[in-house]
Amino acid sequence: MSEKTVIFNIKRQENTESKPYWEEFEVPYRENMNVISALMEIQRNPVNTKGERTTPVTWDMNCLEEVCGACSMVINGNARQSCTALIDQLDQPVKLEPMSTFPIVKDLQVDRSFMFDSLKRVKAWVPIDGTYDLGPGPRMPEKKRQTAYELSKCMTCGVCLEVCPNVNDSSKFMGAAPISQVRLFNLHPTGSMNKNERLDALMGVGGVAECGMAQNCVKACPKGIPLTTSIAAMQRETNFHMFKSFFGSDHEVE
Repeated sequence: MSEKTVIFNIKRQENTESKPYWEEFEVPYRENMNVISALMEIQRNPVNTKGERTTPVTWDMNCLEEVCGACSMVINGNARQSCTALIDQLDQPVKLEPMSTFPIVKDLQVDRSFMFDSLKRVKAWVPIDGTYDLGPGPRMPEKKRQTAYELSKCMTCGVCLEVCPNVNDSSKFMGAAPISQVRLFNLHPTGSMNKNERLDALMGVGGVAECGMAQNCVKACPKGIPLTTSIAAMQRETNFHMFKSFFGSDHEVE
């Protein structure tokens, strides 16, 4: 009996300026094999199905446990994490492409700087001084803590931006992930000190008003984060913030 193999069609590209092309590889099948282990096999022996020795395929990875978000790519037409894409659950030949929303670095590797720059823009962190012991942090009500926990699962994988029709070359929309992170850090008792700054950022160009509510993001999120709920919440918060700013500072102090 011939050894069972898996066929991969991989979209490759040397750099941002070069023309993409497709290359086919055949990898020996192993039980419980995922896309990452197959790519490692190709990297170890980069020979295509024509018998030609070629360059190893480039991609990003880190944790291999669907936590870091680095190994995002388009697998059989669906943006997802390649570490949890099991070969037994995929139609063959397996088609691998880089995410198209982000600039290509090489092959399946993309530059997600746009998303990280958006997180910087909305100040997606809790600003505390770590040079000395501040003691126990503020306690959160259980309901708020549970909401924050769900939002904190975001691993900045970029899948929600990849599937969003409003994130494209003609738009500066920041996407669902940064908007949801604003909600997360505004819920935090200490992070809420910068609440107005984050809302101001969301009201700017590329902010929450440019969401078309396609709802692709919440369907594609590997962590099941309620992204559309966060977007709706931030649309409501920015509206309140706009009226408060317009009518002056004589509103109730929160």
